[in-house]
Amino acid sequence: MSQKLDTPSLSEQALVRRQKLQALCDAGLEPYPTRFDRTDTSGALQARYEHLEASAETEDVVRVAGRMMARRGQGKLVFADLVDGTGKIQLAFSLDKLGEEAFGRIDWLDRGDIIGIAGTVRRTKRGELSIAVTEWLLLSKCLTPLPDKWHGLEDVELRYRQRYLDLIVNPEVKDVFKTRSLVLRTIRHFLEAKGFLEVETPMLQAIPGGAAARPFNTHHNALDLPLHLRISPELYLKRLVVGGFEKVFDINKNFRNEGISTRHNPEFTMMELYQAYADYRDIMELTEELVCEVLMATHGSLQIPYQGQTLDFSRPWRRKTMAELVNEALDVQVAEMDVDALKDLARRVHAKIPAQVTHGHLVNEIFEATCESQLIQPTFVIDHPLEISPLAKRKPEMPHLTERFEVFVAGRELGNAFSELNDPMDQRERFAAQLAERAAGNDEAHHVDEDYLQALELGLPPTGGLGIGIDRLVMLVVDAASIRDVILFPLLRPRDPHGH
Repeated sequence: MSQKLDTPSLSEQALVRRQKLQALCDAGLEPYPTRFDRTDTSGALQARYEHLEASAETEDVVRVAGRMMARRGQGKLVFADLVDGTGKIQLAFSLDKLGEEAFGRIDWLDRGDIIGIAGTVRRTKRGELSIAVTEWLLLSKCLTPLPDKWHGLEDVELRYRQRYLDLIVNPEVKDVFKTRSLVLRTIRHFLEAKGFLEVETPMLQAIPGGAAARPFNTHHNALDLPLHLRISPELYLKRLVVGGFEKVFDINKNFRNEGISTRHNPEFTMMELYQAYADYRDIMELTEELVCEVLMATHGSLQIPYQGQTLDFSRPWRRKTMAELVNEALDVQVAEMDVDALKDLARRVHAKIPAQVTHGHLVNEIFEATCESQLIQPTFVIDHPLEISPLAKRKPEMPHLTERFEVFVAGRELGNAFSELNDPMDQRERFAAQLAERAAGNDEAHHVDEDYLQALELGLPPTGGLGIGIDRLVMLVVDAASIRDVILFPLLRPRDPHGH
């Protein structure tokens, strides 16, 4: 193998690494072999030899592989850390064990190189479990110098752009995504134990529905058909309940063509479930139980730290209507206020005046401006206005409100749930109202889905539904301030050619 070295844009350190690679090639060694037979991982060895005493040596020969980090020492003895997917173990390269040729070639190795080694297990006088290397093999050369080991990778945006580099130099980041995986496993096991069936719904949809959001649009060439990326699986999951699946859930990717912030990413993960013969009160109980199950699996406690405060998920969680929260925050009675009075109130509290100037829309905007950020401990905000809840069942005793809740924690929405609207005539009227909103300029209003209406006409049983944002749940569990910290590859604006 020959390497081209005359690349003027490379740093001096990068050029040196390529020269070392060339030296290895010139010696007739393959720098990128196809495989390496390993017998153990660092984590398994640490567990197996946990009780090996200091200064003890074994004749146990092991073969491990990973990335060489933190090289130190000189002369006839060189130490390094080998990091793999399970942890870290110390390597001891000695002239006595390797011989002059193999030991001399250690100079061709750099921090970050992926190597395979064979050797015997021992524990140093200082108590460090080590492998006395008898053979080593370069498996992949790290041609780009890693960030300084003392300062790590501190450029937050670079960490998101080059997550692979972030994972190499900030090992604690791996723990975040291992915890994310545990959260997903726990949710699946919990729901399956409750009799829910995991299903899959279309990601490409002819009519985007189930949420108030702008979709990403695409086109299928063979069918000459405009399509949209899923904004929600809701209407498809409820079709399945119509078809006789009484408990279903889908852990899915949704896509919404909207802004990016510390709590919003255009591509995000949602868990949605639907349970026949249940209402939103049943779903509140299920939500508490599910989240508490996740916290016990990840923390072993219902009290967790988050951004300098303690969140207490002990049941039952607080339940307040949207109107009650606004009334308490502003010392008003929104039910007694007309639209003009609510518009004046919205201006005073710097709430947005919606394009659809209705009583319900105004109450919601005032709530978002004054109450959301104050909801730190888990709170069910219940009984939303009809105008902002086109898929939720009306409250029988107060038909201008719906049987809907949003659960808020740490000042942001974590989940959304309804007693699902199953009256096809009422649903058609709601869709018509949404069409009017679209005509008035609300491009997030729902479309009319005739096939879904046809499904409702076959009969949807009384049903409770729930959607929980997985990314936001993981943020709480791992104490992350930004959604980008819990998504492996968040969407970012491309840098210009100058790297800005």
